[in-house]
Amino acid sequence: MRKPSGIFATALIAVALLLPLRSAVADQAAAAALTVSLAAPAERDWPETVPASGWLKPWQEAIIASETSGLRITEILADVGSVVKKGQTLVLMSQDSVQADLRKQEAAVVTAKANLTKAKANADRARQLQPSGALADEKIVEYLADEQTAAASLQSEEAALDSQKIKLDQTTVTAVDDGLITSRSAELGAVVSSGSELFRMVRQQRVEWQAEVSARYLSRISEGLRVDIDGPDGRRIQGKVRLVGPSIDTNTSRAIVYVTLPQDVQPRTGLYVTGTVELRTTPALTVPETAIVFRDGINYVFAVGEDKRVKRVRVETGRRNDGEVEIISGIDKSARVVTSGGAFLSDNDLVKVAGEG
Repeated sequence: MRKPSGIFATALIAVALLLPLRSAVADQAAAAALTVSLAAPAERDWPETVPASGWLKPWQEAIIASETSGLRITEILADVGSVVKKGQTLVLMSQDSVQADLRKQEAAVVTAKANLTKAKANADRARQLQPSGALADEKIVEYLADEQTAAASLQSEEAALDSQKIKLDQTTVTAVDDGLITSRSAELGAVVSSGSELFRMVRQQRVEWQAEVSARYLSRISEGLRVDIDGPDGRRIQGKVRLVGPSIDTNTSRAIVYVTLPQDVQPRTGLYVTGTVELRTTPALTVPETAIVFRDGINYVFAVGEDKRVKRVRVETGRRNDGEVEIISGIDKSARVVTSGGAFLSDNDLVKVAGEG
């Protein structure tokens, strides 16, 4: 009869020893809980957006070429990166041969004028003598014809003189518009031919974004819609839809939307950037971006219950804007979610709420 009493006494001693140990473990777990801040999901009106990506390209590119041939470049007054004004001189070519031809043609015009004066005098005399019959009809016709021929010859020589003046003007190559020089093919001493490209420029320094969007959004995109672009230097750039491309790429099922950028923001061309096109405003349930915990390819938030314990909730996210994330499903506006530190929490952890006793 003493054995059971001994066993019972031993069990009582074991329980007495384990109780303080369990209490210490519980106290240690409670002490390990984080102090967190909470926030309730907010209801906001957010624009529905369409993701887009594409290249920054010139609004319009201008090619400055030689209009004459056989002349040598004597001076280059612009280079890549030069900001130029319309009519500004960019290249000078040799003028010696052109000026010699011009002087020769000026002399030809003087000769033609003299011939016309002589022919006109003979024709006037013939017209005066015609009623008297003192001059044969054949001679009268000859003098009148000579007058017409001399007049036509003068017009021809004057036109040739105008052509030489144009050629002289073409020895000075000027900018066709305000803009930024992006390439230079002109080389000092080179003999150019007609149509040779000398410079390439971005007209008016205007850069636009040629953004590719999915074709399924095209019916809802129109001119004037606002566009937010993630700029190459980390800044947000606001633009507007200038034109919706008329065709769709059959390989990618995407179309190009041409976006005008502000005049005071002109990033370099050739950069690939991303952004969004705003369509219309719709309600959104949002939480701070810091509340989202990304684990194993899934988005979670930690919701805190009345017992100060957290529950990991899987959520589906949508739009993002100014540090806020849209919650499409998983929680409602009555939830209280941990706004930071969720990465260090596990399901059912006890937490201390900042500002609460």
